[in-house]
Amino acid sequence: MSDNRLGDVLAAQRAEEFRRAARALLRRPLLRAGGPHSEEFRLVRQHAAELRTWFERNTGWALLVDSEVARLRRIPGRDSDPTHPARDQRTGLPFSRRRYVVVCLCLAVLERAEHQIALGRLAEQVVLAAADPALGAAGIDFTLSDREQRTDLVAVVRLLLEWGVLAKVAGDEDAFLKSAGDALYDVDRRVLAGLLVSRRGPSTVRAGGFAERLAELNAEVLPDSDELRNRALRHTLTRRLLDDPVLYADGLSEAESAYLASQRGALTRRISELTGLVPEVRAEGIAMVDPDDDLTDLRMPEQGTDGHVALLLAEYLAGKGGTVPLAELHRQVAGWALEHAGFWRRSATTPGAETELTEQAVERLVALGLLERAATPDDTPAVRPRPALDRYRVGETILLEPGQSAPRKSTQKSAKSTKGKRTR
Repeated sequence: MSDNRLGDVLAAQRAEEFRRAARALLRRPLLRAGGPHSEEFRLVRQHAAELRTWFERNTGWALLVDSEVARLRRIPGRDSDPTHPARDQRTGLPFSRRRYVVVCLCLAVLERAEHQIALGRLAEQVVLAAADPALGAAGIDFTLSDREQRTDLVAVVRLLLEWGVLAKVAGDEDAFLKSAGDALYDVDRRVLAGLLVSRRGPSTVRAGGFAERLAELNAEVLPDSDELRNRALRHTLTRRLLDDPVLYADGLSEAESAYLASQRGALTRRISELTGLVPEVRAEGIAMVDPDDDLTDLRMPEQGTDGHVALLLAEYLAGKGGTVPLAELHRQVAGWALEHAGFWRRSATTPGAETELTEQAVERLVALGLLERAATPDDTPAVRPRPALDRYRVGETILLEPGQSAPRKSTQKSAKSTKGKRTR
């Protein structure tokens, strides 16, 4: 092999490793040297300098890498996006308000704890912290007085195990849940120290309401020159293109729209070179499509009952104009439950199950940018299809006689897979 050929092969190999490292960080912004993602951590550490430069220039995200932990300090493009909740590691259900409070209390306790802590000891300290009158005034009650509250604590601990804040030494959470045992954990202070990502410390925020506090927590210094304003726009739009399944034009400010119109090619090209995502550009917006379909936390279609319900609702709503009441969707799902009773889970046909099935499907479609929640003129809860939902429109089936050729302009379409990306 000639020197030139060898050089090309090595350059291609390095570029592929760089892309794999970038995708690993976008999937999991916190990677550890040990555990199941050690190979991804090795790649990130190997390409840390180039990755740090790319993310700093294009998104404003800082990348911190040491011998044990890699942390992409990822700030979302939108503070108001509620579609990336923490989820129960067993059931997949989103965390409740109380569980989020328990997460924060656990982290506060662990910050002051020794290098090892027992689950029972953690529980005691969390209960003491939860006695703060400010939490009571906010409607938060956490005393571990019932199984539901113990389940909340165990769900939070399992999330911390997944993040790597805790590493199990002995014991079992289920035994604690049944009041029949305890568990012991190591505390990883490097991971703990890198969890919180914000531009300001929470203690410096003075706003009162939740939305105002969240906005102030991540508020940027207003740029005072054209160069700084363009950089801020580049950061915002690149974050949105990396985070959102679809970047809709009607959700952009006038300045963002103008910048995107002039820099769309450069923005999408840089993202494609880094990640392998392919831009799908339409008049309504841009989707960065993932051919590998793994840079996402939600897929469409998905296997199982919930995935099938979401696909059927997508096909039903595709092409519909205006708002569609949720009650109409409940009736549709109830009918599909009977039609597919042999394939869906047994509980799908019980009275009232259609409400929960519909809600989970709508939640998925909203998160994927295919629907938005709305209301009818009489304030009845409803949904409104978004333009990207049209890819699921199924046209009229055309039956052909033997030997008959299909028409050149067929109206038949098939439901396509949404290979977008939703990472956080």
